[in-house]
Parts: sequence; structure tokens; C-alpha cells
Amino acid sequence: MKAMHHVGITVSDLDRGIDFYHGVLGLEFVNEPSPVFDDPALGPAVGVPGAALRQVSLAAGDLIVELLEYTEPESPIAAPLPQNALGAQHVAFLVDDIQAKKAELEGRGVSFFSDVNAIDDGVLAGWRWVYFADPDGNALELVEVAYTRPEERAAGIRAYLEQREKASA
Repeated sequence: MKAMHHVGITVSDLDRGIDFYHGVLGLEFVNEPSPVFDDPALGPAVGVPGAALRQVSLAAGDLIVELLEYTEPESPIAAPLPQNALGAQHVAFLVDDIQAKKAELEGRGVSFFSDVNAIDDGVLAGWRWVYFADPDGNALELVEVAYTRPEERAAGIRAYLEQREKASA
């Protein structure tokens, strides 16, 4: 794999999604919103029989966030999966100053699940993080990496891989 290209997020209303991801979070347009794609080949290509959808791509640094609104068929669920459900995911946005970004977004009406969490021990030492959700309830995260411990991580990864190799031998 060369790199991450994009992350797709299904939203219930593309224009409302644009208002949030562009208007509130500040992501920049990569392309304008599409018309509805409803070619019969789309359903099999995306694994959703009878699919019709609109999309827009927005940039978050080098990563593209693709918002998708399926106009057909109707969603089989009323809300996103809880974070502990198989297949659940979240998108994390890297920021320079998490406290300032959190305060800025709160000023724009965003509610966060908690205060900023600080990790100073273990595999994520240096992370500052906090979760929030988009208007549809899709989980999002702000992350600030205050510092890293590359030598510790390299040693931990080596130990893990060695243990796995021994276990499979």
C-alpha cells in the first residue's frame, strides 16, 4: 500500500454533511457535489443492490474525506453503529493544538463526548484525543501528538513480531 487516499462517510443528507464538514470543520472542496449516480452497475460495484448516490470530496490535509448520500435504497439502520460494533469506524483529524481546536468547534456548536484525554504512558504516549460526532452520529476524533517515543515503539513492535513468530512455529 502506498498511502491512504480517502475515507468514505455515509451521511443522510449531503448538503447538511457539507455544511458540517466544510462549514464547521473547515475541510476544503476537492470536487463539487455530484449529481445522483444511478447506473445499474453501481450497485454491484459498491455491494449495495439498487444503489443510487451523490457524493462530494473534501480535503483534510493530504487525506480526502468522501461524503456519500445514498438516495436508494433506504438505509437498513437508523443510526451509525456503536463504536464497539463489528465494522464500526471513526475518522481522526490531526490538529496542532487540541484545546484550541476543541474550543473553536464548541463555539461553532459541536458537542464533545468528554474533555481532552491525555496519554503519557504505553503505546499511545504523547496522544491527546477527544471524540465528537457529525450531525448523523458518525464518530469523529481530534488528535494532537504532543511527543513520540520512536525507540520504545520500535522495540515494542519487534517484541510483538518475535512473539507472533514463535507462537506460529
